[in-house]
Amino acid sequence: AEIQRRVVAKRGPAILFKNVKGSRFSVVTNLYGSERRMKIAFGEEPVRFIRKIATTIQHILPPTPAKIWDLRNIAFQALKVGLKRVGSAPVLENTLDSLYELPTLMSWPKDGGRFVTLPLVYTESPKTGKGNLGMYRIQIYGPMETGMHIQIHRGGGNHYYEAEKEGHFLPVHIYAGGPPALTIAAVAPLPEEISELILASLLLGEKLKIQKNTNVSPLPVVADADFLIQGVIPPKIRKPEGPFGDHYGYYALKHDYPIVQVKRIYHRKNAIWPATVVGRPPQEDHWIAEYLQDLLSPLFPVVMPAVKKVWAYEESGVHSLAAAVVKERYQGEAFTGALRILGEGQLSLTKVLLITDQDVDLKNFRETFITVLERMNPITDLHIFANISQDTLDYTGPTVNQGSKAIFLGSGKKKNDLKTQFKGKLSNSSFKNPKIPYPGTLVV
Repeated sequence: AEIQRRVVAKRGPAILFKNVKGSRFSVVTNLYGSERRMKIAFGEEPVRFIRKIATTIQHILPPTPAKIWDLRNIAFQALKVGLKRVGSAPVLENTLDSLYELPTLMSWPKDGGRFVTLPLVYTESPKTGKGNLGMYRIQIYGPMETGMHIQIHRGGGNHYYEAEKEGHFLPVHIYAGGPPALTIAAVAPLPEEISELILASLLLGEKLKIQKNTNVSPLPVVADADFLIQGVIPPKIRKPEGPFGDHYGYYALKHDYPIVQVKRIYHRKNAIWPATVVGRPPQEDHWIAEYLQDLLSPLFPVVMPAVKKVWAYEESGVHSLAAAVVKERYQGEAFTGALRILGEGQLSLTKVLLITDQDVDLKNFRETFITVLERMNPITDLHIFANISQDTLDYTGPTVNQGSKAIFLGSGKKKNDLKTQFKGKLSNSSFKNPKIPYPGTLVV
């Protein structure tokens, strides 16, 4: 873990550990640790395809022969996307007797134990059968038992809620390794209606191979994964999970979470265990967050017509801070657009949202923040919402999953002359060393 942190800090290469103490499997880290490696893995075609789809949806109506003809290229590429049933799955070639044979990491000194740090967790809704591939951290409890940090805000958490309500066990597959597209799809903030497996297929550029064999599992098996931990999540059972040094830059504390009762552990021949270390940004996951935002950003105006673009700042832990450019065709529309964003999927976990109608480069936080401050009136344009749902990993509220959000609304013409120097004295002696990182912003 410490080697990984040092390599990431120096923007170093991916690392393959071949002689791992306590395990016969090799470990690979920092696979996604640069923009160049992300491009090698996925190329430019998925981004272009998503842009084509977004543009087509926005301009296809009213349909004309010319517009329909233009769809031919998209339709041809779409034929490559989907799931392909196969008769055999390499991931099922070999089995293990214990989770302790896996080279799992303890990333930080105060972590509660060893964790699977790049788990690909697949579950299906007991009601609809729709699947979800998510990334929920997995703590190793014993040779055939793990924790499951599954959250109600996400698809897997909804599936467990449905199963537990009926007193049923929820079947689960925990994958590790395989095509990098699986990892990216698992962390993508997709609407519940869109399958992560389909996104993985799009990123692969071919259909994703799956095997369905009820003698193995009621769930489909992703054939080309490196490892598969198959089990069930029982209802009404909780065990302490954590602490864990998380991507916000501090420890997520110990809380009770569901467990996984492991039935079988599979791996393919010459399997390689993938791992990462999260912590104070930027870490390896910085590049994943950047890529996903570039990939999915063209779809925001499709699902939210009043919103032109959105960007979440990974430096804050992604969910803590985001900004958006919205339409302001009438008084108050920008505020309506802000509420729409806070009601959309994982964007609803945003804690502070900056809103403007100016065409700024949202990736440039300085430019964006100054643009908003120049146009907002703190009396009327700062909106704070208390005692509402928030990210499980955010400890700023009074209890877990509960806290506050804020909207900074800066639209229309420039109305404020932001100061770049501080003149005067601080009335409270506890505040010292005032600094102005941005015009109009005082840090003490």
